[in-house]
Formats: sequence, structure tokens, C-alpha cells
Amino acid sequence: MSAQVSTAISEQPEQLLFEKLNTLLSKYLNSAHIDQVYQAYRYGAKHHQGQFRKTGEAYICHPLAVAISLAKMRMDVHGIMAAILHDLIEDTDVSKQEILELFGEDVAELVDGVTKLTQLNCKTQAEAQAENVRKMCLAMAKDMRVIMVKLGDRLHNMQTLGVMRPDKKRRIAKETLDIYTPIANRLGMNNIRHQLESLCFEAMHPMRYRILKNAVKKARGNRNEIVATITNSLKTRLHQEHVSCDVQGREKYLYSIYKKMLAKKLSFSDIFDVYAFRIHCDNVDTCYRVLGIVHNLFKPIPGKFKDYIALPKANGYQSLHTIVIGPYGVPLEIQIRTHQMHRMSESGIAAHWLYKSDDEEHFNSKYRANEWVRDLLEIQKTAGNSLEFIDNLKIDLFPQEIFVFTPQGNIVKLPRNSSVVDFAYAVHTDIGNSCVSARIDKRLAPLQAKLGNGVTVEVIRATWARPNPLWLNYVVTTKARAGIRSYLKHFKQQEAISLGRRLLEKELQDIGKSLEDISESMQNQLLIAINLASTDELYEEIGLGNKMPFLIAKQLNQADVSASLKLEDTEIRKETPLAIKGSEGMVVTIAKCCRPIPGDPIVGYFNPGKGIVVHHHECRNSTNERKKTTDWLEVEWSNDTTGEYPTEIRLELLNQPGTLATIVSTISKLESNIENINIAEQDGRVSVDYITLTVKDRLHLANIMRQLKKLFIVLKITRTRG
Repeated sequence: MSAQVSTAISEQPEQLLFEKLNTLLSKYLNSAHIDQVYQAYRYGAKHHQGQFRKTGEAYICHPLAVAISLAKMRMDVHGIMAAILHDLIEDTDVSKQEILELFGEDVAELVDGVTKLTQLNCKTQAEAQAENVRKMCLAMAKDMRVIMVKLGDRLHNMQTLGVMRPDKKRRIAKETLDIYTPIANRLGMNNIRHQLESLCFEAMHPMRYRILKNAVKKARGNRNEIVATITNSLKTRLHQEHVSCDVQGREKYLYSIYKKMLAKKLSFSDIFDVYAFRIHCDNVDTCYRVLGIVHNLFKPIPGKFKDYIALPKANGYQSLHTIVIGPYGVPLEIQIRTHQMHRMSESGIAAHWLYKSDDEEHFNSKYRANEWVRDLLEIQKTAGNSLEFIDNLKIDLFPQEIFVFTPQGNIVKLPRNSSVVDFAYAVHTDIGNSCVSARIDKRLAPLQAKLGNGVTVEVIRATWARPNPLWLNYVVTTKARAGIRSYLKHFKQQEAISLGRRLLEKELQDIGKSLEDISESMQNQLLIAINLASTDELYEEIGLGNKMPFLIAKQLNQADVSASLKLEDTEIRKETPLAIKGSEGMVVTIAKCCRPIPGDPIVGYFNPGKGIVVHHHECRNSTNERKKTTDWLEVEWSNDTTGEYPTEIRLELLNQPGTLATIVSTISKLESNIENINIAEQDGRVSVDYITLTVKDRLHLANIMRQLKKLFIVLKITRTRG
């Protein structure tokens, strides 16, 4: 640091903090960069002057503490400057433009990325927080240093929670535990994660924290003796094998002890029997050799070995994990990794700045982090709102991973309980949108099949296939969920527009008009009057049942639109039935209460937001509600109806062996599928069965019923209608 900087520092708390920061920076930054940091400090101190934190210290102490956390990770000069200036836009009258002019675009963008949104039109605090996290994730996509500054900021806020009300402490701690610690974990920054988890545990459960901490202290004496004995055993054996490694016994974190006690319903004494050791080697080959030595020294527990070197975690973590039985019959967890892997496990993405190098491990860590952020971007584009995005983010942050192979041998990482659909979307969105089934280890499997570790999956696609809303019931990855929702939303919108146009054209035909007869100015007047932006929006509203097509037709036909808006819903109109083809998709649904099929007399009901529900003309639901003329629509089956439709028949059968098999075989021969069989009544002689089957139309159903009637086992057959 220059002489000018040195003389300016006196012994105020904030200046002592800057001296500490300066000491850390001088180990890896040159004097010109340190001077830049000092200028940022002077500027921040000037604008935060007169502001104090609830702890009573000058506000500038907080940004300096954040900068110190990042300096310990050897953050670059712009990251350190952004840490010092990160609260200026939010808490002072300084603008992003001023920071840009004084300190450059890099620093200004970082500060803006960390800044919270202060003028949000959010109804709840949850929405505001969700929007903040969403903005931060978008900023992360531009520069990963944003999240590092934010994590440093959150760490110091958690360290100074003591002066706050208990309820506010718990709220901030829960938010940290829900969002920030998983993000730190996802980016491999375990050092910060463990600190945050311990602070959150203390804030949320102060009594439990205190009791557990005291219990650890009491047990520590005996434990240290055990750890020392085991450490010496490991060192001695490694020395005998002429292997040079560092051996460390480590104390489990309080929060991890607490989580294990909760999850497994164990007492403290049971948890504390698991001792943890780390062995740091020079290279990967030595790691595997050490594993063999450890397994010769202590007996391994079957099924408790994990190789994260060959198959790294999503955050880049690499290590060999094994649990063995130690000298006192105590389970020991032993982690074996290289020195480089250990640095990566502590700092994660921060290792890119911590140890500047181009080696493969650093590159892979940064690549994985950027890949994850790109996925977040894709998710946020399709999320309906901030709260949906935050739910997706939480799902993505808590995966227990499995590794699945493509037919080409590529590895795809997925959360546990992932289905074939999750795998398909993980490979590519287009593959997910067009998948119909799969081969798991060369055996055919349905889309909902759960994937196991190490299986090979080949997705079977079809050009006609499209996502099914039912997939949302069993997919677990955010990418799959977001892809399905996005497709269905767009698809339903297009269907609604098409149906809405048809409905409006039908109503206009009833009054001797067509859409071509309506002038553009008249259409625009109507759109303004009903507060819609385009004709497509109007068609969509009609197709979804939110606007009555006959009223819109009347309004378009009137010379004075404002007068026509006063038309009552009860106005009588001439009916021309709308033709139903059966292929309209999600905006026309067949009622399950009466199950109409082509050839039946039908009526349509407007279901707001969903479209038209088609009922049988004699359905009890339709008969009771037909007085609401504005909600009902005259419809008829089109001559070119396609598809198969479910219907239900009631059978009284002789109760004897083979009866059901004969019925099923007969129906199958007549090109119909059985969806459900329900045996309603049964005695020694007669069985009453309800069978749901698919038919093309009334003629198809009549033929099936005629053929079944010929069977001597069928006493009576009728079609049910709800």
C-alpha cells in the first residue's frame, strides 16, 4: 500500500478493518490494485457517513467485512471493490451511473447485480424476496462474482444477527437455510456453507444449539484421545507402505450432527460414534492406493463406499468416501482426495480466483457452475411468476444424485427418483417434448419408470408426440417441469385461439355476417372497450370460455360499440350448432359424468378459463343447469370426427369360471380397448359388472353390445350415462 494510504489510516474500527483487508490483499494483489480498493473504500465511507448498523458500528464496517471474506478467497480487485460498494445504490443516493463513471462497468454491474429491488409491486414479503433472488440469479448468469459478493454479505449479516428480535432472526435464518446455503453448496463453497448453517442453527434453535455445543465440549476429551489413536494408526500404516499423505481427524459440524439426529431419530451418543478423517494425497493414483491400504487396516462396511472422483458431484466435488469399523468397534468415515480436490471442496467456484490456473479441475468447476446458471435462466424464462421460480430453484438445490448413461456412454446426472421424462429433458428439450417411451438397459419401459444408478437409457421418440399434463405428477427435475409447463401453456393458447375464432365465426354466421365483413376500426374499438390488446387475445378469451361469443358477435355487428356493451347476457340468439371434431385438445373436453360419444345428441358448457365441456343432451348435470342460457352452447358432432372415446356399459353375467375372460376377448376382437372393470355386485349365480371401454362412435358401440348379447353368459346389457 502506498505511503499516502498508510498515513490516512487511523485507529477507528472501520480503519482497523481496512488494515486487515489490506494485509490480506497485499499477499496477492499489486500496489496499483490496492490503491483502487482504497479509493472504493474512501468513496463508500464518505457516502455511508452518518449511517450506523443496529450493532452500533459505522455502516462501512459491514462492506469491509464482506470484502475481507472475499479476500480470504483471493477474489480479484473488481470483486473486492464491488463488495465495498455493494450497498451504495440501495442505501444511499449514489446511482449505478456514478459508480460506472468512477470505477468502471465491471464494478457497476456487480454492484447492481447484488442490489435488492427496492420498488417492487409485490403483495407479500415472500414475493419481494422471490423477485430479489430471481434478479440475483439473472445477474449470476452474467458474472458469477455476484453470488460470491451476496454470500459474503449474507455471512456477515448472519454473524451480526444478535441485536435483532427473535422472530426476525428466525425469518432471516430460515431464508438463508432455504436459499443461500444450498446455493453455496451447489457452487461447491463448503467453507461458507458450513459457517452459514452453524449460524442459522444458532439463530433458529438457540436452546438446542447451546445444549448440543455443551455436549460436544464434554465429549471432546475422550474423543480427542480416540481421534489421536486412529490418526497415528493411519499414519504408521501409510509410512510402512512408503506413501506420503496428510492425515487429519475432523470434528463433525454441529448442524450436521443435529440434522442426523433428527433424520435418523438418534441420540447424541449414537451420532458421535461416527468419526471423520481426511487423507490428502498428491495425485489420483495415490488416492486409490490409499483406499486399498485403509481397507486392509480396517474392515469396510458393505455398501458404504462412494467414488466421487470417477463420478464427481454436480458442484464439482471429488473425493473417495468409505466407512470402516475402527479399533474400538466405532464406525469411521474416511475421505481420500488430492490436495487440489480439497481446495476445490472448500472454495468451489471461488477456487477459480483463489488459485489462478488453467488446470482441468478449475475449468470443470467453473463449467459446471455456468451450466447450472444457464439452466436457471431457462427455468426463469418459463416460470409464471417469482414464487414459481423460487419453488423450482429450491427443488433444483436439494438433489440426491444418480448417474445415468446415454447409449453413447455419456453420463447424465439426475436427482434421485428421476423418471424417463426427466432424463429426456436433461438431454435436450426437444427430446423431452417428443418422447413416447424408452429402453432401460435394452428393455422397454414406460415414461414414468424411475431410473436407477448406472442404467443406460435410450429414449424412443415420435413426431406426433407432445407433452402430457400428467407428466407433471412424476417428474422431479426443474428443467423437465419448466419444459412441460411452457409447452402446454403455448399449446393450450394456440388451441384456444383456434377454437375462439371458430366460435365467433359461427355466431357471426347466425346473424348473416362473417369476420371479413367486420372492419378493422370496428374490431379495434371493441378491443379498446373490453381492454384487450389484439384479436388473438380476444379469440383466446372466447376459446377459454371467459367471453361469450354471441355477445362479442352482437357487439361487432352494432354500429355503436359502447351501446352494444350494455347487452344483457339473457338476450336470446338464433342457434347454429358448433361442429365438434374430437381433436380440439385441451380446450374441448368430454364430460366424464355422461361420457358422450360421436352420434349422441350433445350440448356444450362454457367452463371459464378451461374452454368447452361437452355433455350428453340427456345428462342430469346439463338438464338441471340448462336455464343458464349464456353458459350453454348448442354443439353437434362433426362428420369427420376422429379418435376413440370412453363409454361405460353395465353387464349382468352368469357367475362362472372364464366369464370375464370371454367378455374381454370378445371386446378386444371388436377393436376396442378396456380402460376399467368394476364388479359392483356378485353372488353365487349372477355378477353385475361395469366396464369402461373405448369406441369410435355409436355404431361401433352398438356392434359391440350386439356381439356381447349373443353370448349365453350375458343376461342383460345396457349403456350407462352417469
